[in-house]
Amino acid sequence: MKTRRDFIKLSALGSVAVLTSSCSTSEKELKEKINTSKKVIKPIVISTWNHGMQANKISWGILSNGGTALDAVEAGVRVTESDPNNSSVGLGGLPDRDGFVTLDACIMNHKNECGAVAFLQDIENPISVARKVMEDTQHVMLVGEGAKQFALEKGFEEINLLTENSKIAWEKWKERSNYKPTINSENHDTIGLLALDENGNLSGACTTSGMAYKLHGRVGDSPIIGAGLFVDNEVGAACATGMGEAVIRIAGSAIVVELMRNGVSPYEACKEAVTRVVKKHKDLTGLQVGFIALNNYGEHGGYSVYSGFNYAVHTKSRNEMIDAKFNRK
Repeated sequence: MKTRRDFIKLSALGSVAVLTSSCSTSEKELKEKINTSKKVIKPIVISTWNHGMQANKISWGILSNGGTALDAVEAGVRVTESDPNNSSVGLGGLPDRDGFVTLDACIMNHKNECGAVAFLQDIENPISVARKVMEDTQHVMLVGEGAKQFALEKGFEEINLLTENSKIAWEKWKERSNYKPTINSENHDTIGLLALDENGNLSGACTTSGMAYKLHGRVGDSPIIGAGLFVDNEVGAACATGMGEAVIRIAGSAIVVELMRNGVSPYEACKEAVTRVVKKHKDLTGLQVGFIALNNYGEHGGYSVYSGFNYAVHTKSRNEMIDAKFNRK
């Protein structure tokens, strides 16, 4: 026999159930309304700096034929890595102060799977080694001799990355620098590339030979998930270029993605990340940092500390360079 107390308890539970059901339905309808209010631009690929145009061309060839964002980002940045005339990525990259070309790279897919290599020597395409780390190991990052050994075991060929032009530039630098690495806004030309494929999946890649004439063993932001690159398929993706130490200090790419998660546009997210960099550093002399971002609607944006940063965009209707806005000239 139910008491009055039992009746009140059951009535209260019933009211909560109805209220919860009502709220859930309302939230679902709201999300559906939001999701259908925007037209998704896909496929799309964006990448940093002028060399992004050629990288995007290769990526677009994959995306336009129904390929995955992951394949597109890897293939795109490999073009830059293998270009001996590019002095900041892969083959032909400017060496550290001791004359060694050391490479950093990372890759991340729509499942939050990721792989990275750092301080890798004598391997032309570190981005592909990073993908092997992601797919063939339990780990996220391999470094130095271990990364090289892994690459050789996977069939990558050993190659001298120091081209004659880079060697000459390094020897001239030694004469005037007295082994003091110069930090300026021109010697950070990492390529970061982000893509959204026809299936609505995001991936990103980031690769560099790092700061010219750096201390031997220095690693910047490019191979660090959350700093140089971050991808969250529910939200968007971001990558960074410039002074890696400054990007690491604010977990730059992760911050950009989290800002987008809270409803901020890719442009505004990049701008806020740059603002944080500026606030955290008293001396901004030569400290260039740039971010690009792509959300899961295909909206993109970029922003930098100083003027001069640009990024390439390729869609079905556009193939162009965009000069990013900046904090200061």
